[in-house]
Amino acid sequence: MIIIGELINGMYKDVGRAIANREIDVIQHLAQDQVKAGASILDVSVGPYSRNHKDDIKWLVESIQKVVDIPLAIDSTMADVIEEALKVVKGRAVINSTSADEDKMASMFSLAKKYNARIIGLAMDKTGIPNSKDKRLELAAKIAAKAVEYGIAAGDLYLDPIAMPVNVAQAQAPEVLESIREFRIICTPPANTIIGLSNVSQGTKACRGLINRTFLAMALASGLTSAILDPLDRDLMDSMITAELLMNKQIYCDSFLEAYRKR
Repeated sequence: MIIIGELINGMYKDVGRAIANREIDVIQHLAQDQVKAGASILDVSVGPYSRNHKDDIKWLVESIQKVVDIPLAIDSTMADVIEEALKVVKGRAVINSTSADEDKMASMFSLAKKYNARIIGLAMDKTGIPNSKDKRLELAAKIAAKAVEYGIAAGDLYLDPIAMPVNVAQAQAPEVLESIREFRIICTPPANTIIGLSNVSQGTKACRGLINRTFLAMALASGLTSAILDPLDRDLMDSMITAELLMNKQIYCDSFLEAYRKR
């Protein structure tokens, strides 16, 4: 599975402070630690409290690229901020993200085409997040069709059914899992599927780790190919590795956890 590390986000107090004060060591250590733990892509967001989104995202990207050499997912709702980052990204980036709204898709897919970037598509529109798997499928298919128009390959598209917090939207969990299954048949070859894993436990008072681990294993069994998560959560990563083993995606040995990490 493709692991996208979620920790370089200005919404976290320590990261927000590091961005504001240009504490490069904090950002670089977070980047290095996530890569060592198994992240193959790093999500990068200045957060909502940034005073200058363009300057901050450029500083973040340049700071991270000094110490790690893996793709970055540029996370912002603003196209001009994403483009500022894409100008300095080395290699292929991931745009996080577009919704199914026509104006949003036009701006984000144009950037993906211009900078040869991959892109995450959220199964939502101006009316909000759908309650049913059928509406999620409709919106995901709309995003996939737009990707074809812009010449974006299916393998460069990540479709997100949007996991909802279990404490306020418990009935949505099965809908999300079924959406993951159905998203895989929208196009041939199939697009990637992705979730922001921590969303499912957001706001819960206890057992966040257990909720995340369990839902990730269920999502993997439903066909999930990537997730934005905390790779420093060792129990979570062990659950992911074991789930892939039981799905016959990894070869068993008595020390399969350590073997996976060394690889």
